[in-house]
Amino acid sequence: MIIDLKMTGKKVVIVGGGAEAQKRVRSLLGQKCDIIVIADSVDPGIKKLASAGKLVLRKKRIQGIGFISELNPDILVAATDDSRLNKKITDAAKRRKILAYRADSPEDSDFANPATIEIGGIVQIAIFTGGRSPAMSKKIRVKSEKALRKVITPEDIVRIKVQDSARRIAKNAIHSQKERKKYLETIMTDARIDQLIKDGQLRKAQRRAAAMLGDRK
Repeated sequence: MIIDLKMTGKKVVIVGGGAEAQKRVRSLLGQKCDIIVIADSVDPGIKKLASAGKLVLRKKRIQGIGFISELNPDILVAATDDSRLNKKITDAAKRRKILAYRADSPEDSDFANPATIEIGGIVQIAIFTGGRSPAMSKKIRVKSEKALRKVITPEDIVRIKVQDSARRIAKNAIHSQKERKKYLETIMTDARIDQLIKDGQLRKAQRRAAAMLGDRK
């Protein structure tokens, strides 16, 4: 089952400072979660992100699991170059009901990291092989990304933004879920909104959607 976790305000601890750790860090940027990296040495990319305030860096050598009780993370990623330490960390996290990911053994993790395609900063498409082959997930992503960027257009991204703003105001104005759905479907098929989107007039399209809500009353 593929799910999209709401990461806002969550605490994610990543143990390790190499390429694998950096990959996990970059997948979390923009998720509005608190990222803590623990390692005795880290790649320049992680240092740069720490200096920019994107994460908290704790430079220390991890040998035990005491830091788990101290930090009490929501998600823990073990990405060191020591397989036994990674296992020790993830096993301890699981006992505490903390979602754990082991970079050197995805099959022993609570979740998998799919290869993702992001379009317009909004649409995310996951290529997932169930942890069986991360390498193939990446290969399929590379093969499909170019085609998907042709299918999902900039106008589609604007339509999502119009729908989002309309959904927010409709949530308070229309109490029936069935009626809210009908209103949002009407916006999707409105010719004037469609033309405004084609003309690059996002604000006007949003105002038109809000006016249509007023017309329903």
